[in-house]
Parts: sequence; C-alpha cells; structure tokens
Amino acid sequence: MRIIVLFNLKEGVDPAAYEAWARDADIPGVNALGSVRRFSVHKATGLFGSDAPSPYDYVEVIDIESMDGFVADISTEIFQKMAAPFQQFADNPQFILTEDLQ
Repeated sequence: MRIIVLFNLKEGVDPAAYEAWARDADIPGVNALGSVRRFSVHKATGLFGSDAPSPYDYVEVIDIESMDGFVADISTEIFQKMAAPFQQFADNPQFILTEDLQ
C-alpha cells in the first residue's frame, strides 16, 4: 500500500527550515518505522509540458506493509513528538490512500 501526501508550506514558513527538518528528522524517522518499506519527500518543481507552477510545494510517498501496522507505529508518543513539527510546516496536507492495480 502507498500513501501519497500533497501539501504546501504554511504562510511564512522558510522552505530551507522545512527541508532541513525533513532531511534530518522526518525522512530517517519515518524510514525507521517497522511498517514502512520506504519513505521519500520530493520538492515539486513544476508541471510537465508547461511553465506553470505545481499546485503543491511538496509530495511525500510512503510505502507501507499494512495500514494497521502503520497506524500502530505512528501512534506512539516517540513518533508523535518527532513528527509534531510537520503540523507547523504543512498547510492542510492531503493524505491519499492508494492500492496497486496488479
């Protein structure tokens, strides 16, 4: 299962501060969870075939083993404390649940 997270930064948030936190805490912290196969964060740079900007600043891709395991992992006090800054950075993130068509 894959979760796609689309979001913009809140007004006044320094992109460099968010990106430093993502590299130093978020990416290694989420990848350390037992239920996560792979977690990556991507900065959107535009729309393919156009000069238009992306409607979102960032995209996260979370590949998980199971929803139950993931929910258990992210519900711990340790994870909640590590992930708390995300709420200060991200403006209304959209968590899209997906499944493979195979």
